[in-house]
Amino acid sequence: MIQRPSTEVELADLAGRIEAWLDQQRTGNPVVAAVERDEESGERRWFVRVRGEAKDVFTIWFHLRQRTLHYETYVMPAPEENHARLYEYLLRQNPRLHGGAFGIGDEDAVFLTGQIGNDAVDEDELDRILGSLYAWVERFFTPALRIGFASRFDG
Repeated sequence: MIQRPSTEVELADLAGRIEAWLDQQRTGNPVVAAVERDEESGERRWFVRVRGEAKDVFTIWFHLRQRTLHYETYVMPAPEENHARLYEYLLRQNPRLHGGAFGIGDEDAVFLTGQIGNDAVDEDELDRILGSLYAWVERFFTPALRIGFASRFDG
């Protein structure tokens, strides 16, 4: 089913609900280090800094578009070695990731991305997205580094 475009009023309302949820995360979620809104681009976009364990800190970007809420996080730089093995490892994880997928972005860096229709955005779904991205980065970051930068771990 094709998602109909949200009106400006609907987008403003949804952005307000996302802002309220982010305020709750900023004050009540111990893994959320900071939240910023992109004021310069004129787009509805937020940056959420997250404290991890396997990866000390990472940022999740939320971008509210006309039909969808897009989200992504940078996982790691382009691998130095074992490219095919790393990409195969990550692609084999994708079917297990509900609402997200590994992909290759600028400069061949590895990202986790996903999107949902604007009509599906609510606090529970935002919690699921934040929690899922956190769990996936924590689970796959170190094994991915060990494959893509194996010689740095030898010895």
